[in-house]
Amino acid sequence: MRSGFLFLLLLCCTCTFSQATNETDSLKAVIKSNQSYANRIRAYLVYGDKYGMQNFEETFRIATEGIDLAAKNKDSAAIGQLKRHIGESFYFRGKYDTAAQYFYQSITVLERQQDKKKLAGSYNALAKLYRKTRDLKRALTNYDKALGLFKALNDSAGIAMIMNESGVVFEYAGDYDKAIERYAESYRLDKLLNDSIGMAYALNNLAGAYTLQKKFNLAEDHLLQALAIRKIIKDTFALAINYSDLGASLISNKQYARARNYVDTSVAIALKMNFPELLQYNYQLLAQIAEETGNYKEALTYYQKRTALRDSIFNIEKTKQIEELNTKYETVKKEQTISEQQGRLTRQRMVLIGSSVLFILIGLLAYTQYRRYKWKQEARMREEVLKQQELAMKAVIEAEEAERQRIAKDLHDGVGQMMSAAKMNLSAFEHAASFRSADERFTFEKIIDLVDESCKEVRAVSHNMMPNALLKNNLAAAIREFINKLDSKALKVHLYTEGLDERLDSNIETVLYRVIQECVNNVIKHSGANMVDISMIKEQGEITATIEDNGKGFDTSDASKFDGIGLKNIKTRVEYLKGTVEFDSTPGKGTLVAVHVPL
Repeated sequence: MRSGFLFLLLLCCTCTFSQATNETDSLKAVIKSNQSYANRIRAYLVYGDKYGMQNFEETFRIATEGIDLAAKNKDSAAIGQLKRHIGESFYFRGKYDTAAQYFYQSITVLERQQDKKKLAGSYNALAKLYRKTRDLKRALTNYDKALGLFKALNDSAGIAMIMNESGVVFEYAGDYDKAIERYAESYRLDKLLNDSIGMAYALNNLAGAYTLQKKFNLAEDHLLQALAIRKIIKDTFALAINYSDLGASLISNKQYARARNYVDTSVAIALKMNFPELLQYNYQLLAQIAEETGNYKEALTYYQKRTALRDSIFNIEKTKQIEELNTKYETVKKEQTISEQQGRLTRQRMVLIGSSVLFILIGLLAYTQYRRYKWKQEARMREEVLKQQELAMKAVIEAEEAERQRIAKDLHDGVGQMMSAAKMNLSAFEHAASFRSADERFTFEKIIDLVDESCKEVRAVSHNMMPNALLKNNLAAAIREFINKLDSKALKVHLYTEGLDERLDSNIETVLYRVIQECVNNVIKHSGANMVDISMIKEQGEITATIEDNGKGFDTSDASKFDGIGLKNIKTRVEYLKGTVEFDSTPGKGTLVAVHVPL
């Protein structure tokens, strides 16, 4: 009886999936659209609640995407619910340890949110997992928690569901009276709610418990009531199981002729459905009937049919495993393809950078040709951006950093060396020359000082364009080194960092370093401030940075203030990291720049 009921649960879910293809397509369309966050997250949640058992791999993927979206919008309640969906996808694949981890994560989040209904759903999911692994004590503990929450909400449907499912725990423990008590209460509530499907489930569970108690007449009565309900709602799949369960109950009561009629009816439906699991179970019942009535030849025939189907089902399972391995292989191949494309793009950018150096040295005409070539390459890149926007953006940022490094090296190794040579020649000339007056010597020394200051300026510019500090230190240390090079008399900078002792992704470190650098340069050039406070904190999967000065400020409602290259660069770099940047300023009251970047 219990195995028949499990067939029923599986088949009802399958029926629902086949009828809901249009709705799942609609939900996926909303998920991929540019609609509001509320519409998209609702689509993620509805998909997991109603169709999470349709495709476990897809459920995992969609729920993971939903968690990323909810995290960006700080929607903890949605995260908790989606964690449960992922746990259920692992549960139905038999990966109970991983499922338990996600269920506990879901419960932790929803307990903080005090969302009783969603929390009750996660307790119920965890209880089913413990029931499946026969940890009955923990299963009942979590069922009781869910039941308490549904009672606090006065949610009759939720109470009925928990009473029906928790009754199975007592049945497994051999406490049939307690199990029957819970099944009966579930049936009473479902009847008040006019929930025909729930009533049929409760009747099936009651029949199973009565069969175990050898109360065959009661079991048959409840199965016939369930059968009547399913005939009304025309649930063909459930009817097939119901007939099979009636046959099993009557076999236990030694009513073999009646049992044969019901099982034959179930076989006819199962053959029409082409459902081997149910056919295998029915052939076992028919073999048992034939054996009990002395028809051993027929019993052998049915056992052979059952064995053949069992072997077929085994092969089907093996095919599914191979298909899963193939899917994983294809996924790896796709990842390799993406990696190769990324490598090709990187090599293309390096070729462009090398070409640009040669074009600059050749002259203006060659440089113009290079610009035309670069424009053509950028036009080709725009097509790739439509397919892999994030990858292309990364390549652009890397190219920009490489260009900065190239220019910095040219300044340091080219102009810087020439200026140093000029200073050496002037110094040599000073020793060889004879000055006619002190004024001439003073003028010559001023020339040498100017050349020396120019050397320092070239070196400072090259170091700012290529932050070697990031190659040696973490982000916090690199920013502190940059600040230490500023004139502390003209501008006092206070830096506070937290959680940045470990290295981050190189792209994140480089972009945040550039953003801080650009903000400080803007303060120096435009604000007239004498003090800047910089704070960088890493916590809960994100980095928050603020740069606040006491300068003259500006009107943030004036769109023209944001037309400058500096502010555009800041916004572009932060958006590349999928972060946000906000400017808070009022004329005469300084400026605050707040940056939030998810990790």
